[in-house]
Amino acid sequence: MGTEAAPTARPFSVTSEVGALRTVLLHRPGDELRRLTPRNNDQLLFDAIPWVERAQQEHDIFAEVLRNRGVEVLLLADLLTQTLQVSGAARIQGISGAVDARRLGHSLADQLAAHLRTVPAPELAQLLMSGMTFDELPFGEDATSLVRRMHHGHDFVIDPLPNLLFTRDSSFWVGPRVAITSLALPARGRETSLTDLIYAFHPRFLGVRRAYESHTAPIEGGDVLLLAKGVVAVGVGERTTPAGAEALARSLFEDDLAHTVLVVPIAQTRATMHLDTVCTMVDTDALVMYPAVQDSLCAFTIRKEDDGTVSMLGPDPFLPAAAKAMGISTLRVIDTGLDGVAAEREQWDDGNNTLALAPGVVVAYERNEMTNARLADAGIEVLPIPGSELGSGRGGPRCLSCPLARDEV
Repeated sequence: MGTEAAPTARPFSVTSEVGALRTVLLHRPGDELRRLTPRNNDQLLFDAIPWVERAQQEHDIFAEVLRNRGVEVLLLADLLTQTLQVSGAARIQGISGAVDARRLGHSLADQLAAHLRTVPAPELAQLLMSGMTFDELPFGEDATSLVRRMHHGHDFVIDPLPNLLFTRDSSFWVGPRVAITSLALPARGRETSLTDLIYAFHPRFLGVRRAYESHTAPIEGGDVLLLAKGVVAVGVGERTTPAGAEALARSLFEDDLAHTVLVVPIAQTRATMHLDTVCTMVDTDALVMYPAVQDSLCAFTIRKEDDGTVSMLGPDPFLPAAAKAMGISTLRVIDTGLDGVAAEREQWDDGNNTLALAPGVVVAYERNEMTNARLADAGIEVLPIPGSELGSGRGGPRCLSCPLARDEV
């Protein structure tokens, strides 16, 4: 599907998790997933080696569900290719981010960069996403390159980016501004450089301003929930640091994008890597939550006062603190059930990681039958999609999507 801007393209703005979704950024899995092997999948943050063709089929179904509900779907690979076609600066920046002279040595790095400058935009976009091995270098061996002589042919000259699939993490929107994040783990560091290229140079994003600069401190989009207009929750755990949450809060306050930020400590484990692995909003006053954390989750409330000063309270229990910040009496909680083993299984399978298409309408993995049934019983319309292969990197429909435009609620 093409991604040219339509004459009636909506302005980009997101002020909640549940306003009617209008435009979203996805990444269809590609050759970068074919780089995963039993030797490197742990390092590249996958718990299994996905069947790529099936992952693509599942992703196509996901995208079609969104389109059938009137959502404009933009694909990251298309946007990256178009960016590299229209901007020489983007090409230079993308190549510079991919070719690491500290690792390759200046001789090989200079050769590789010179070659990449001659590569057409579609091929360059693929190389920046899927990487390149020493065996795939398109020029002969330099007798003076010790790096090339000492590496195995299957080692990467340019690392692949299999986690590009999870577009939520490398950027997120607060109001009309985009935040470029700082991803915590080395395997994902270069993802934000590609996202940055698109937002900086693609014609569709001309004039878009930034809410947070990526080099401030580690923060990932999966940890950021827009509970209501002006109210943002930030998880601090395996990926987002306290310094990152504090820097984001100050940035949002300075730009009048939020008045309250709830900083929520979460366990530093693989199963709860982000806040959206334990809870996501499914309606204006409701969220789905992993029951094991319901009573223990707490929050520090950072607030910009009317006189411009910043106050901090807590930690206090998360649910009442969030409801108070949102200006409602209580937050409805839909949990994954009383069966502890089944709830733990479905939390691991991203049962709490839903993408709202409108208030009370969510996309969820079909495998989480118990969670989906409880959502339906609570009056939430569930649009199930397959995710047996998409979920091998630990991410559900929310992780797979970066909303660019939602209606106000």
